[in-house]
Amino acid sequence: MSENNNQTIAVNRKARHDYFIEEKFEAGIMLQGWEVKSLRDGRAQIGDSYVIIHKGHPVLLNAHITPLSTASTHVIAEPTRSRKLLLNQREINRLMGKVEQKGYTIVPLSLYWKGRNAKVEIALVKGKQMHDKRAAEKDRDWQRTKEQLFKKG
Repeated sequence: MSENNNQTIAVNRKARHDYFIEEKFEAGIMLQGWEVKSLRDGRAQIGDSYVIIHKGHPVLLNAHITPLSTASTHVIAEPTRSRKLLLNQREINRLMGKVEQKGYTIVPLSLYWKGRNAKVEIALVKGKQMHDKRAAEKDRDWQRTKEQLFKKG
């Protein structure tokens, strides 16, 4: 996905801080017409969103897509409605098996365009404890200091 940086719509930065990322998946997302127009304008937030498996289908909850002011007048735009994700059955079964284990959940990492289609990168994650977050922050600081020392010569 790194070559699609200009195609990125929204990124969930909080997920990498709060969770250990175990496995990543790319999923399609079922959208309405006004949502596609809003995504093209970059009006999406996935910071507080998560994914559940409902009746055998993955569903994205709490993703906020702000409707454009020029959206159709006959459609009632609901910004945080649940949106069905499109994965193949093998991936859904794998996610269902892991989520039933204690401590695992599914969160979206990023929302981006792949060709004409909107895609969501979701990840199977495990929550971090406070001491894990501190250790990760300390490690990041050390890497930054090390880079600065190498630059100075």
